[in-house]
Amino acid sequence: MKVSILGCGWLGFPLAKKLIEIDFEVKGSTTSENKLDLLKSNNIEPFLITISEDKITGTISEFLYDSEILIINIPPGLRKITEVTSEKTFIAKIQNLIPFIENSTVEKVIFISSTSVYNESDLIQTVTEESVLHPDTESGKQLVEVENLLRNNSNFQTTVIRFGGLIGEDRNIVKMLTGKTNVGNPDAPINLIHQQDCIEIICEILKQVQHDKVWNETFNAVAPNHPTRKNYYTEKAKQFHLTAPLFNENETTIGKIVSSEKLERVLGYRFRKLDL
Repeated sequence: MKVSILGCGWLGFPLAKKLIEIDFEVKGSTTSENKLDLLKSNNIEPFLITISEDKITGTISEFLYDSEILIINIPPGLRKITEVTSEKTFIAKIQNLIPFIENSTVEKVIFISSTSVYNESDLIQTVTEESVLHPDTESGKQLVEVENLLRNNSNFQTTVIRFGGLIGEDRNIVKMLTGKTNVGNPDAPINLIHQQDCIEIICEILKQVQHDKVWNETFNAVAPNHPTRKNYYTEKAKQFHLTAPLFNENETTIGKIVSSEKLERVLGYRFRKLDL
């Protein structure tokens, strides 16, 4: 089976390598010409593709041709946009992409979304895929609209995976917090997931590609351990020999606990990385 991965970055590149290991043929896109040789040397058919609000640069039709599965793994990139000045840039990008999917051989889409679609609350509670969505950020708001755009398209089946905060052997948020003071939300629970579990979850969906239970679905994907931010980042700072951040104990805590029970039940998945 042939899979196209739109976005072979921190997650997409090792995912592509793993899929090749289990006998998938993989096409991979990058926005960096310097990465084309890297993809090719790892047996990933490389494509230089950039999606903007008004056009797509690169051979997108060839990238999608002969693939049954498309994995959309491009970040919204909206951190600098405020609600006052926001533009629906990410939505426009996906709107540009959809006609190409409709006219391709792609039958199924996996869209990598985020738990930012759920709002933070001062009453910490567990959210599931059935929870009402009231995202706090512009990124979360546009992700919700994109999820709906893809799911409501009858030309292909879409499964949405809402990943929590992404960490890996070379990536942990504590490295950005080290030495900082007045850090908020000390008692908020963490909702993180390791890169290895992200990859294994996507692979599990593709292994069950013929089962209807995995398509036209939405799955939260967050490790089931939820220590407080203060406890987790203090412990991680010790582990990495970094200066622990100092938290503002007087600030009202807001947060959520994201449940991945549906993922574990429907896919039969068991998280590999519980000690984050």
